[in-house]
Amino acid sequence: MDLGEGLRKALAKLTRSTIIDAKTIKEFNKELQKTLLNADVEVELILKFTKNIEEKALKSKPPEGLAPTDYITKIVYDELVSLMGNSYVPELKKKRILLMGLYGSGKTTTAAKLAKFYQDRGLSAGVICCDVVRPAAYEQLEMLAKQANVAFFGIKGEKDAAKIAMEGLEKLKDRNVIICDTSGRNALDSELIEELKRVANKFKPDEKLLVVSADIGQVSGRQAREFNNAAKLTGVIVTKMDGSGKGGGALSATAAADVPVLFIGTGEKLSNIEPYNANKFIGGLLGMPDIEGLVSRVQEAINEANINPEELAANELNFDTFYTQLKTMGKMGPMKNVFGMLGAPDVPKDMVEQSEDKLKKYKIIIGSMTKNERKNEKLLHEPGRIARIAKGSGVTEKDVRMLISDFNKMKRLFNTFKNDRNIMKKFSSFMR
Repeated sequence: MDLGEGLRKALAKLTRSTIIDAKTIKEFNKELQKTLLNADVEVELILKFTKNIEEKALKSKPPEGLAPTDYITKIVYDELVSLMGNSYVPELKKKRILLMGLYGSGKTTTAAKLAKFYQDRGLSAGVICCDVVRPAAYEQLEMLAKQANVAFFGIKGEKDAAKIAMEGLEKLKDRNVIICDTSGRNALDSELIEELKRVANKFKPDEKLLVVSADIGQVSGRQAREFNNAAKLTGVIVTKMDGSGKGGGALSATAAADVPVLFIGTGEKLSNIEPYNANKFIGGLLGMPDIEGLVSRVQEAINEANINPEELAANELNFDTFYTQLKTMGKMGPMKNVFGMLGAPDVPKDMVEQSEDKLKKYKIIIGSMTKNERKNEKLLHEPGRIARIAKGSGVTEKDVRMLISDFNKMKRLFNTFKNDRNIMKKFSSFMR
């Protein structure tokens, strides 16, 4: 059970209580402690967290008109935000960023992600490969830079990282944001410290960021302290937040080390990086809808799929346009994340997997249709067409009929929206 699921179950149990007294709060806190321990949050932080909840819940009264359970949920929310650290809003200006970290942190991928993040927001970006230790680091960053459409500089075979940094600054001087990826080690030793100091002396960074992986949990706090003592960090980037149950431990430990979390990595795609927003993160854990994040994800998917929403809305819904919509949904990331943004993070796993499998199957089925069939679904009523499509896509005739049924439901909904100008006006305003 991950951190979010544990917190939601504890709160759900509390809301079923008929009386909120000291005994109820203590039992609730025990559930929270167990959940936070499983998420690898430090024991001292857990005890302080639950003590604050107990004091506020028992020594203060809910505002008039607010139910006690809702009041306690608000207390838990506020304390979690405090535990996990402050939010960050990046300044969109010219800067140099030095990335550092140990092996396995995802530092090289993060360099490309960060460059793409700033370039997508109007700042030209470039990356410098100063990792002179790890084999294939040059090739990896060069490939990622190409995928992100950002500038790249490196000197293959060169072992002087400071020299590469200095020449890279000259080559990328026309770029607004320059990100330097440095060598890692299994541990922070004197050799790595000296190398980082030499690189920093030539690169003259505005920001020194440590990259840590969420799966190391509370160990991230120790790494943050050690690197901060050695290099005076300005912040931390926590990667692999999407696949680790120890993300809460990593965030809380880093916050306790007095080094702010600036970005979090939320997936494998180069677009899966975002400024750390404590309110949004905690809201997601507690199952609160993230409409702003959902709209942003939809817009990214539309841009990535090269879709013009106005043209799509102007066209009739047929299997061609339906396929485009399915392709866009596929670019929004795992269905579990989409359900979470809708405020439904606890949708059963088998239902999520079924939804994802259905989307994949539908795309294959539509791919087996002729051009005329995709333009005019009425042709599918002719004998033999469904059997041919099923055979061509490797599915059953029942699967094809299910697609046609779901498509017809979507078409009725589409036509309702299209014919109701008031709804379309509100929707357009919301998307803006």
